[in-house]
Amino acid sequence: MNLRNNKSGFTLLEVIIVIIIVGVLASLALPRLFASVEFSRSQEALDAFSVTRKAMDNCFAISQYTSYANCATFQAIGMDDPGGAAAPFHFTYAIDNANPAGGYTITATRNAVDGTNAGDDITMTVDNAGVVTRAGTGAYLAIQ
Repeated sequence: MNLRNNKSGFTLLEVIIVIIIVGVLASLALPRLFASVEFSRSQEALDAFSVTRKAMDNCFAISQYTSYANCATFQAIGMDDPGGAAAPFHFTYAIDNANPAGGYTITATRNAVDGTNAGDDITMTVDNAGVVTRAGTGAYLAIQ
């Protein structure tokens, strides 16, 4: 029995081919992974919209269902800023109640915490009839 002819292992060419295959698979999968992670972060904004909308409805009720004029800030509607400095939130929030026909818009703008989509935003607009419209820019175009 000749042990010298019993060679095992991979050739350099086989290793290079495996590295190329893994690289191609990673280049296909990673962008989708990052998009999924960013889309899941948008849930923070949607949750904040839900809480803020309830607070805005309460503020509107306090004004005897006449206007959102006294509901211009988070403090005015009785809640803390959902994107405050207490934790590294992914969005900063703003309320715009300047719609002369009634209603308001809440905007969540992506900040630079854990991501590269800073400046992209998600908006929720509630008109005077209570119809809710959501829209987004950049990474959040698909949010409806």
